[in-house]
Amino acid sequence: MDKLVQQVRNIVQHSRSRNNALQKICDVLREEVSEFDWVGFYTISENEKNMLELGPYSGDPTEHIKIRFGDGVCGQTALTNKTFIIQNVKEEANYLSCSPHVKAEIVVPIFKDNCFIAELDIDSHTQNSISADYKLLCEDIAHIVEELF
Repeated sequence: MDKLVQQVRNIVQHSRSRNNALQKICDVLREEVSEFDWVGFYTISENEKNMLELGPYSGDPTEHIKIRFGDGVCGQTALTNKTFIIQNVKEEANYLSCSPHVKAEIVVPIFKDNCFIAELDIDSHTQNSISADYKLLCEDIAHIVEELF
């Protein structure tokens, strides 16, 4: 896990643009962690209040380009500013399905000056796959990514 955190630090320090860095981070996480089947970032919409917009991601395309605060796990994270882990998405009443293959999800808020600005969203095709170590990894990455905003 430490190796991944260092890779993310290096990406953030050496990338020319935010989107380039975020895309590289998505790709690295998806390649290096077998349980991470879709990795993406959502940011607050510049044009619509209380709306998230999909940014860079790695994995199958999703129809969820925009998500209203409160809708789905991503929207819940935006409202509460808390990390959400869903080990079995079929048990989550407020779940927005991106793919029938998704079984588990983690969404981690990203802050700038103590204000919510974005989130890291990861889907897994394996139920109960979001370990405590993965939670810490994702929260460390979210903290590092703050520098890009």
